[in-house]
Amino acid sequence: MPSPVSASLSSASWPELIAPAHWRCIDLISDLHLQASEAATFEVWQRYLRSSSADALLILGDLFEVWVGDDVAKLPPGQPLGFEAQCQQLLAEASQHMTLFFMHGNRDFLLGEGFAAACGMTLLTDPTVLVFYEQRWLLSHGDALCLDDTDYQQFRSSVRTAAWRAQFLAKPLAERLAIARSLREQSESRKSSGASYADVDTAAALQWLQAAQASTLIHGHTHKPADHCLNPTADTPKHRLVLSDWDAGATPPRLEVLRLGLGATPLRWTPRSQTPLV
Repeated sequence: MPSPVSASLSSASWPELIAPAHWRCIDLISDLHLQASEAATFEVWQRYLRSSSADALLILGDLFEVWVGDDVAKLPPGQPLGFEAQCQQLLAEASQHMTLFFMHGNRDFLLGEGFAAACGMTLLTDPTVLVFYEQRWLLSHGDALCLDDTDYQQFRSSVRTAAWRAQFLAKPLAERLAIARSLREQSESRKSSGASYADVDTAAALQWLQAAQASTLIHGHTHKPADHCLNPTADTPKHRLVLSDWDAGATPPRLEVLRLGLGATPLRWTPRSQTPLV
C-alpha cells in the first residue's frame, strides 16, 4: 500500500504537496460528475482505477455530480451497495496500488473526512502547490477564479462556511437530496437557456501563480480543456492547463486524464483507448 503523503505549509502559507522521490508519474482528473444514471462514464472510470500505472491520482473536484453528505454512502446492514458505496469501494481498492488525493469542487464540496478516510484518500486544500521533479504546479478546482460570475461567488462564499455546512448536514437526508435536485434543475435550466459562463480570470490566475512561485496552473471546472499562455509577451511564460470533464456519451467521448511524468510536457490521454489524445 502506498505510504500516505501529507501536505506541508510553505513559508508563504501556500499548501504544498511534495511528491516522494520514487514517484514517476502523477495523473490528474476532474469533473467526472459521477452519478448512477451515467453507467458508461462510471465503467471507464472503474476500468481506469483498476489498471492505472500512476503512482498517484489527484482528483481536482466534481468527482460526483452531487454530494449531500457522507451518509449517502452508508446503508443499513444487508442492503445491496448503493452507487456512492460502490464508488467508495472502488477508491479504497485503488488506494492499495496508488496514492489518492481529492480537492473539493463546486458539486462535491460537502465530501468529508469520513468518506475520504474510507476511500484511502487525502483531502487537499484549494489551491495547493504540487512539487514534482523540481517543478511547482499550482492545483485548483478553478471555480474560485471565475470572478466575473458574481452571483456564483456570493453563493460559494455562503455555502463554504462552517455554519452553513453544519446547518445543511443537520437536515434529514431526504430533504438534502431534494434541495440538491432543485439546484441541479436550476443549473440545467441555465445551461439550456444558452447563458454564458464566466471563465478563469487571467489577472487573478497570474497573481496566484506569482504568489505560489509556480509557472503552471492546473484546474478543471470550466469543461474547456486547453493550454493557455497567460503572459505571451513575458520572458518567463506562465500557463493555465484546463482539465477535461468526463462524458462517455459525448461525440467524441470526453474521458481525459492529464499525466505528469519525467518529461517536461504533460500528456493528455484517455483510458478508453490507452492512447494519447490528439
